[in-house]
Amino acid sequence: MLVGGGSLVWIPKVSAHGVASHHHHHWLPHVRPLPIPVPQPVGRVEVRSINAAVQIDNQIAKTTLTINFFNPAGRQQEGQVLLPVPPGAVLPSFSMEGSNVEFKAKILPKEEARRIYDEIVRRSKDPAILEFAGFGAVDSSVFPIPPRSEGKVRFVYEELLPIDVDRIDYVLPRSESLDYRVQWTIDVTWALKGGIATTYSPSHEISPQKQGNGMRLKLGGKVASGPFRLSVLRRKKKEAVASFLTHPEEAGDTGHFLLLMASPTRDDNAPRLKREVTLVLDRSGSMAGEKLDQARSAALQVMEGLEEGEFFNLIIYNEAVEPFADQPVVVNRANIVRARKFINGIRVSGGTNIHGALQAAIAQTVRKGTVPIVLFVTDGLPTIGETSEKRIREKAADANKNRRRIFTFGVGVDVNTPLLSRLADDSRATATYVLPKEKVEVKVASVFRRLSGPVLSFAKIKVVDKDGNPAPHRIADLVPHRLPDFFANDQIIVTGRYIGSEPLEFRLTGDDGKERKKYTFTFKPGKKRHSFVPRLWAMRKIAILTEALRDLGADSALGGLTGDNVDRNDPRVKELVDEIVRLSTEHGILTEYTAFLALDGEVFRPEARRNSRAAFNFDEKALKLRSGRSSVNQDLNLWSQKGAANLNPTNGYVNDALQREEVQNVAQHADMAFFKRDNEWVDASVTMASKGANLPVKEISIDSPEFRIVVDKLVAKQRQSCLALGKNLELVVDGTRYRVR
Repeated sequence: MLVGGGSLVWIPKVSAHGVASHHHHHWLPHVRPLPIPVPQPVGRVEVRSINAAVQIDNQIAKTTLTINFFNPAGRQQEGQVLLPVPPGAVLPSFSMEGSNVEFKAKILPKEEARRIYDEIVRRSKDPAILEFAGFGAVDSSVFPIPPRSEGKVRFVYEELLPIDVDRIDYVLPRSESLDYRVQWTIDVTWALKGGIATTYSPSHEISPQKQGNGMRLKLGGKVASGPFRLSVLRRKKKEAVASFLTHPEEAGDTGHFLLLMASPTRDDNAPRLKREVTLVLDRSGSMAGEKLDQARSAALQVMEGLEEGEFFNLIIYNEAVEPFADQPVVVNRANIVRARKFINGIRVSGGTNIHGALQAAIAQTVRKGTVPIVLFVTDGLPTIGETSEKRIREKAADANKNRRRIFTFGVGVDVNTPLLSRLADDSRATATYVLPKEKVEVKVASVFRRLSGPVLSFAKIKVVDKDGNPAPHRIADLVPHRLPDFFANDQIIVTGRYIGSEPLEFRLTGDDGKERKKYTFTFKPGKKRHSFVPRLWAMRKIAILTEALRDLGADSALGGLTGDNVDRNDPRVKELVDEIVRLSTEHGILTEYTAFLALDGEVFRPEARRNSRAAFNFDEKALKLRSGRSSVNQDLNLWSQKGAANLNPTNGYVNDALQREEVQNVAQHADMAFFKRDNEWVDASVTMASKGANLPVKEISIDSPEFRIVVDKLVAKQRQSCLALGKNLELVVDGTRYRVR
């Protein structure tokens, strides 16, 4: 089922001998509309929507696809659906709603499906359907859709899902065409014996809900194009569980990996890791009115959310710093009553002594067996006491001997966003921004709820070889380089690069409130390629490099850099910018600073010019802007990208008007990237001198034998999805640069 554009492709059905029959047509609901090689009736049948209901019991998946058609013509139209399915699928059911006639469908092996795909390409002169080469297919018998009526066709197929130690993977084939428009709903229930430790999708953002020994999730509305990929990790009693997904490079024994970890389950008999929470509230003049009311509500919610035996304190500040108590107090009725009076008595006035308030929160003694947390709320810039962004950060790091997690909340846009972000990141916490019209108490409560039930604090990861010796040379570019704490039901993803083919051990350690726990995960580099892994790593790496540039702009550390002088004046800026542009180009990952590369022809200009223009953008925004909307949006994007768990195929980001924006003329397919030039899509590698830029171009036509060989090579490398881009494609395969016409 090959969907997109909203109307169906009409291709004469091909007999087993390759002879065209004009009595009915193949409908391909999974792809964009292809060129029509023969005259067509007025009013082509449209695909209105597709509903996928997926039921998985352990490794057995049952996928029910309901395709909603509409025939706008004044007469009945007939056709049949060609639907790509995973290899090994079986088809127990096919039906048309409201019809008493029995229709038939059969599974075609991938070789026979490929023959039909090739014939369609030969007639349409468009290779888009070949993105499904390598898949099997369901081919249905002829069925009618009455005039000016809707019809529903329902397919059910079953498959045995692959398992990799404790991970089970499910894939729903869908087109990666940029013209993909059909509305989808996807509803998945998954039951797993022993329970699910965590659920992960690299392709789509998901919010699974626990359901017995399994989970349920739903996607609807604008579901991003491309295959829907879903994995679960099996729970192993109360242990932490992990799985590795790799993408080896074509040459040598190097590649990228993704380590997916699920938090351990707390032993009911073990002492709980208690929280010690200090809520720090800004009461400067700018907090007057609704902001202060919401801050009061947030403080009350935090206190009500603590359990007996945990600890809390309150600190309010303007130019002065006023604590509720000298040290955090235990949660009990008497202390809560006193704290409510303290909160209700808060009045606004004066300036903003961020440094003083931070130091007061950090200096408190920490009780043994607790996780010390600061919730720091401000709506302004530091105006009293120490006002240097760089020195505030440095002094906070020096003073934070007890390793308090500083969760920061910037209210409005008049805050120093790099300062709040780095205070949080440096202390294993997160920064949250409360935008205009958003509510302070909702954002604080959302973060605080996630902090319930810490199960592993001060988590660390160490890599050793098979003999137990440290192996720093085998692993590089870990992102994140420092793990956050594990809270109940947490999922943590670490990406990086590996070198060598020998097994490695990843040792996870952390405090559970009673002792230092250790979990060991064995990593054996293999040959299976998960093409999303290097792209996710690159997304996170670009964010880390961008954050480093933001740091260089603290207190105008570089002083007066402007325009094209940036890369000449400071080698640190040039090094970071050049690497960001390289990664952005190679992986097709663009941000607000590099979106210009998608403008027609920009990415094909000399490398020095690209880097210079990017340096100008970074100077104007990342280095100079520290507050305001154009600063808030940068840190929103950085936090999203640093912790990215799934792909961002449209390169969407929040612009400086705080609106979502997407980048056109860039396409990500498997581990390849393409840029639009005039009316053709060009492999990103030909824009890079170190890759395919100097290769001679070899032109081939879609109906040539050589094109079929190129497709076979793409299928072998699992890169055939790039053919969804259609005609006029330029790409590098096995060291040869082809231009497909």
